[in-house]
Amino acid sequence: MDKILVVDDEPAIVTLLSYNLKQAGYEVVTATNGADALSLGLAQSFTCILLDLMLPKLDGMEVTKKLRQEKVQTPIIIVTAKNDEFDKVFGLELGADDYITKPFSPREVLARIKAVIRRTTPDEPVTPPAPGIPANRSVMLVGDLQIDQNKYRVARNGHNISLTPKEFELLVYFVEREGRVLSRDAILNHVWGYDYASETRIVDIHISHLREKIEVDPKQPRLIRTVRGFGYEFVGDNHA
Repeated sequence: MDKILVVDDEPAIVTLLSYNLKQAGYEVVTATNGADALSLGLAQSFTCILLDLMLPKLDGMEVTKKLRQEKVQTPIIIVTAKNDEFDKVFGLELGADDYITKPFSPREVLARIKAVIRRTTPDEPVTPPAPGIPANRSVMLVGDLQIDQNKYRVARNGHNISLTPKEFELLVYFVEREGRVLSRDAILNHVWGYDYASETRIVDIHISHLREKIEVDPKQPRLIRTVRGFGYEFVGDNHA
C-alpha cells in the first residue's frame, strides 16, 4: 500500500485530506509541524509527502531543504497560497516536485499524487544490456546513460542516478526529441500541463536540477544545451 505523509497545521485540512486519501486506498501518516515532518521523512519511507509551507517549529521550505540535503528523494508536493509565486518557485528550487495552491479540492490533490506515484518505483540496481543484445523498447541508451521507461530508472554505466518524477519525465521528453530546439512553453505544456501556463521559470529550475545529475560538468552542459532567446536542445552524448 502506498503511504502518504500529510503535513499541515490546520486540523480541518488534515482531516479532509486523510479521509479522502484513505478512501482512495492510501495509508496516511500525519504531522502538524515541520519538526515532526522532518523526523518522519527521515525515519520512514513514504511514496509521497504533501507539505504545507506555513508550519510551526520548522517551515515547509526548511523541511524540503533538509530532506534533500539528506538525500531523501521522496516526491514532495508543496502547498502554497494561491498567488504566492515566490513560494512556488523557491520550493521548486529547493527540490520539491510539484505544488498545489490553496484553496484546493481533494480531487485535485488525488490527481497530483497519482501522477507522482505513477512515476515512482523503488530504487534497485540497473544492469546494462549485454553486448550484442538489443535493449528493450522501453530502454533508451544515450551515450553512457541508460533510461528505463518501464521502471522509471536512469543509470550511468550501471550505477543509478536518482531523479525526481518530474526530472525523469523531463529527461524522457528531451531524449525523444533529440536534436530539436524546444521552447519553454512547449516543455511546460507537455511536462506540466495547462495548470502551469505562463510559469516558464519552473522549466529552468528543473532543467538546472537535471543537469546537476546527468551532466559531467553542469556548468558547461553538453547534453541539454540552452538556445538563447528560445529554449533548450537535447543533443545526446554522441553529438556533444
